[in-house]
Amino acid sequence: MDRFRRVAANTRGRDLAVGDIHGHFQRLQACLEAVGFDPAVDRLFSVGDLVDRGPHSEAVLDWLAQPWLHAVQGNHEALAITRLRGGRLDLNMYRAAGGGWFLDLPPGEQLRFVERFEQLPIALEVETANGPVGLLHADSPFADWEVLRTWLELDNDPGVLEVCQWSRRRLKEGDTRPVKGLRALLVGHTPVLQAKQLGNVWHLDTGGWANGHFSLMDLATLQLLSAAPGAATAPWPAPPA
Repeated sequence: MDRFRRVAANTRGRDLAVGDIHGHFQRLQACLEAVGFDPAVDRLFSVGDLVDRGPHSEAVLDWLAQPWLHAVQGNHEALAITRLRGGRLDLNMYRAAGGGWFLDLPPGEQLRFVERFEQLPIALEVETANGPVGLLHADSPFADWEVLRTWLELDNDPGVLEVCQWSRRRLKEGDTRPVKGLRALLVGHTPVLQAKQLGNVWHLDTGGWANGHFSLMDLATLQLLSAAPGAATAPWPAPPA
C-alpha cells in the first residue's frame, strides 16, 4: 500500500470531510443528502474508522468501491488487519470495541475486508485552492507534514503508525501548535461533542456513530456544513479503542 497519498484538487465540485463512521452508513447517507452531496462532482474524505460499533459495517466495501470516496486507515481497520495477519491482539478488547461482526466472519470473508483495508493510506493530502489539507486518523507524530510524508514513504516505523492511528495526546493536552506545511489537518479517533480546532488541527469525530450527528467540513472553506446546535467543545470520555 501507499502509506502516503496525494489527491489533486477538485475542479468540478466540493470536497467534504467526515469524522469516524463506525458502520453507520445509512446515517451518513442521510447527512450527505441533507447537504446536497452530488456524487457526480463532489468527493467525500474519511478520517478512518469506517467500521465496528454500527449495524452496517459490512457495507464498507460498497462504499469504498465508490470513486468519490477517499479514506485513510483508522485504528479499527488496523485491528482487522492485525487479526487476520497474525499480529498481537486482545480479542476481548476488539469485540468490546465493536469488532464482533468481523471476528464472526469466516476467514475467507475476513480476507476480503482486510485486503481492501490494507490498500488504504495512513495519510492523505488533498490540494485545495487555498493550500493543502491533510487527513490522518488520530494525530501527526511530527510538527512538520513533510517529515511525516518522508517517514511514511521510506519507512514502516511502528511508533509513527501508532501515533497516526491511536494518539489522543493533542486533545488531552490542549496542544495548539500547528502542523507545518498544511492549511489544515483533519483527524478523528477521539469523540468530541462539537468539531474542535487546536492550532490548524481539526477534530471531526462528533459521534455520528453514537448519536446520529456527523460533522461534514468543506475542505475549500474549512466551514462546517452540519453541526450540532449549542454543543459544547469538551471531549467525551475516550472509548476503549
